[in-house]
Amino acid sequence: MGESQPATRVDARPRRREVSMADVAAMAGVSGQTVSRVANGRTNVDPETRARVREAMDRLGYRPNSAARALRSGRFRSIGVIMFSLSSYGNTRTLDAVASVAADAGYSLTVITVQSATQSDVSGAFVRLAEHAVDGVVILIETHRLGETELALPTGLPVVVVDSSADYPYPVVDNDQALGARLATEHLLDLGHETVWHISGPRESFAAERRRVAWHDTLVTRGAHVPDVLVGDWTAESGYELGRTLVADEAVTAVFASNDRMALGLLRALHEAGRPVPADVSVVGYDDAPESANFWPPLTTVRQHFTRVGEAAVRALLTEIDGGPVPAERTLVPTELVVRTSSGPRS
Repeated sequence: MGESQPATRVDARPRRREVSMADVAAMAGVSGQTVSRVANGRTNVDPETRARVREAMDRLGYRPNSAARALRSGRFRSIGVIMFSLSSYGNTRTLDAVASVAADAGYSLTVITVQSATQSDVSGAFVRLAEHAVDGVVILIETHRLGETELALPTGLPVVVVDSSADYPYPVVDNDQALGARLATEHLLDLGHETVWHISGPRESFAAERRRVAWHDTLVTRGAHVPDVLVGDWTAESGYELGRTLVADEAVTAVFASNDRMALGLLRALHEAGRPVPADVSVVGYDDAPESANFWPPLTTVRQHFTRVGEAAVRALLTEIDGGPVPAERTLVPTELVVRTSSGPRS
């Protein structure tokens, strides 16, 4: 037998040289410092130069080394968000604003949802965010539990709380829930209704509580009778079922629902009972969801500015991250009444 032939050696493809910041600078005709500013999301670069640098990055396939950048600067360019639910209209709108402002500032977003706002769930979320190496945390949990004194938030990271009455040494940003409820209730009273019934959100919700208290206090201030509160769960189904308990009472001429979805269910119950809106019963909602103008009749409602809340929260957090002073106080974004045709004078 002949000698075995040695295996043929196949050289691996030469490894492609990693594109450097200097390569990008050369193609864009700028300094390396300018490329660094663009890569780090700095704002002190004029738009034309930024676009030229971005084009060079894309053409060369340049990707900034975020790990090395974090080691040099002590920043990870990442914000964590702890949320109770992604299904809430307000939560999703606020999260969208948070993501947009964070992206404009050159930050990525890591979102963690928790099953409940208990000590273990929230603390666990903080630990997971720390593992993801975030620079600060936005807490978006609309529940009484966050305000309980035994719930301690871990320290060591800048924190901003959104939509909560928690008494913590952090900045808190929210829509002015009490103002919106007062405007809704006063609007119906000013139309000549003797009183206003209220379909509230769940009792564990701070937002629902603030709206409920403001409705109650407005009626008392105006010397009107305060009816029993009907408590829903934010869904159109609960608005419908609670509405069915109201339609038989001819004394009911005005109802303030704590969100637009429950108002939609209420409108259905009134239509089915043959009680025209607003000729027989006036209805006001809360949120000014995009579809509210297309309810029949178009819904009078309270507009919340979720985008402003999200923007204010991120800007406060970025100020903290940069070491600037941020007072531990509440920032309330004004709400406003949007009058459509679901409310009218008492007949």
